[in-house]
Amino acid sequence: MIPYFKLTSIALGPIQIQVWGLVVSFGIIAGVAVVYLLAKKYALSTNVVLDMAIWAVIGGLIGGRIFFVLFYSPDYFLQYPLDIFKFWQGGASSLGGFVGAFVAVWIYLKKYHFSFNEILPYLDILSLGLWLGWGIGRIGCFFIHDHIGKLSNFFLAVDFSFVVPYGARHDLGLYDSLLGFLLFIVFILLSKKLIRLWAGLVAFWSFVCYAIVRFFLDFLRATDLDYIDARYAGLTPAQWGSIIFLASILTLSLFWNKIMSAKEK
Repeated sequence: MIPYFKLTSIALGPIQIQVWGLVVSFGIIAGVAVVYLLAKKYALSTNVVLDMAIWAVIGGLIGGRIFFVLFYSPDYFLQYPLDIFKFWQGGASSLGGFVGAFVAVWIYLKKYHFSFNEILPYLDILSLGLWLGWGIGRIGCFFIHDHIGKLSNFFLAVDFSFVVPYGARHDLGLYDSLLGFLLFIVFILLSKKLIRLWAGLVAFWSFVCYAIVRFFLDFLRATDLDYIDARYAGLTPAQWGSIIFLASILTLSLFWNKIMSAKEK
């Protein structure tokens, strides 16, 4: 069991630095740095990959906030609409972050007329940078414990002695952080082989793995506290997002296989 602790802010004289935002910033910097180094390693354009990373980060931040407002706390923001723009108060959806990043990258690709095949190697290294940044950023969620789970005797459970019912609980921020680091390590080790086999496989399989694991992880979220994550037909927004993503990627892969088979004939 992990002893309870909480790091919300750090005081530097009169300045209060929010720990969550600070750790997320470290994650973004680390992710972009890895993407840059991988672009040089695989002889890809560093300018293109940095542009895509910046677009993805901005789109992710905007999408994460929009989804949080729409799907997690709509009643509150209807009462206090100006709080929508108070990013420093926290509140972001990981699902919205993914959607926002994908939309931003898609706009970038359309704007500069990249073909699908041209962009696949970039998506591979961007996904690797994402998982490292994700692992680091989610540590911020763990530090402030904003994703409390169900009661558990699991050795990674946190002793939430102040929460009623009292006891150790899963911390989904910690689990999601570990998942991000695991995906980064596994796919950085496999990347050379996968990229040689077919560009795009690193991004494809890493996102598929994340969606599947995340779907099941969300069943560990608390359902017995005063504040719990929103549910729609018994599932969280992230679970619905995982289902939609997996269905979409499966459909896309089937169409892609048909297109490639037709070309071979």
